[in-house]
Amino acid sequence: MKVLVLGGGGREHALVWKLKQSPRVTQIFCAPGNAGIAQEATCVPCDLKRLDSIVEAAIKISPDMVVVGPEVPLMLGVVDEMHRRGIACFGPTQAAAQLESSKSFAKAFMTRQRIPTPLYVQIHSVAEIRPALANFSAPIVVKADGLAAGKGVVIAQSKDEAAKTAKEMLEGSLGEAGRHVLFEECITGEEISFLVLSDGERVAPLVAAQDHKRIGDGDTGPNTGGMGAYSTATLIDEHMREWLLRHIARPVIAGMAEEGAPYKGILYCGLMMTAKGPQVLEFNCRFGDPETQPILMRLESDLLEAFEASIEGRVSDGVFKWSSDPSVCVVMAAGGYPGTPETGKAIHGLERAAELTGVKVFHAGTGESGGELVTAGGRVLGVTARAATLEAAVARAYEAVHLIKFDGMQFRTDIAHRRLKK
Repeated sequence: MKVLVLGGGGREHALVWKLKQSPRVTQIFCAPGNAGIAQEATCVPCDLKRLDSIVEAAIKISPDMVVVGPEVPLMLGVVDEMHRRGIACFGPTQAAAQLESSKSFAKAFMTRQRIPTPLYVQIHSVAEIRPALANFSAPIVVKADGLAAGKGVVIAQSKDEAAKTAKEMLEGSLGEAGRHVLFEECITGEEISFLVLSDGERVAPLVAAQDHKRIGDGDTGPNTGGMGAYSTATLIDEHMREWLLRHIARPVIAGMAEEGAPYKGILYCGLMMTAKGPQVLEFNCRFGDPETQPILMRLESDLLEAFEASIEGRVSDGVFKWSSDPSVCVVMAAGGYPGTPETGKAIHGLERAAELTGVKVFHAGTGESGGELVTAGGRVLGVTARAATLEAAVARAYEAVHLIKFDGMQFRTDIAHRRLKK
């Protein structure tokens, strides 16, 4: 089979790497890809923010399957367009992808379907801000309704800060994404990423993971797209996994079908494990980044066959087989991130890191300049390791990290610290 993966980050590198292991994949392409992906797939130019550019790339390749990595093509309706052209495409339709592309849609849907989620109020104008804030006590979560590349959620420590943040969003600080804004109850607990595969009717769970959003050790500093993640067999137990399937994942899939937008693909449930039970913070309609890297490091079955089962309507409990070994991903970011990243910095030491047992370095923001590998984005690399214990996986990942060098590099030194303390 000829497979085209859409995207150019660490998530897509992990997808390419795992799909390539299928004996049925004869050719693999990535649009637009990155310097690391180019070592494992044929990369083709593509503007993922333009549906016509994606279609043009697909027509040139004529793939047997398209796999969508990031959220923007889903919002644009790439799955619908591929299906219209007779091309199998893994991911939800434009209508189903509203679970991620519109937070107000997702919250209203969860309210209708009685899926546990924090209380919220949606506002459409500056005049509505103060009356809406009367329903909350600080801290208050302020969310842009649309896709904002990880910058659309702010935890305001006071009502004044919440009002200021909401006003800025409504007045265009995030462009179209902030045209509508939500205030949400701030809840506390541990965040867990729980993903399932769906064929529109049935679901099969993936192993859980835990992301580390803030830039600094001890969960300090501004939020990022994710500075690392880990996955272990003990992150959630069998009882909790079944509870999440029964009360969240299956009701979402049944509800979307009932409301005329059947959901196929990966459903990412961003959960807060509170004292009152799990609450849904957000849905993503695709694999997370950097959670994909440690999750796929633990996958021992054929990813292509799982994607086919989703597309063809035959997902079952046996679609995945997992290693019990824990896995860890440490993100190495460029100087300046999560603000304006420093690019064009030469990267050294990747060959030595790749020689370590159980280590895979996934590329995110990398490029080539003068025959040299250089930084080309905020999150540059996802150094991922799998081992018999979480302690060993963490140690191996950081051993690899310390072999890699580039000017201005930054990374957290405490990935998986919560689980290690337990």
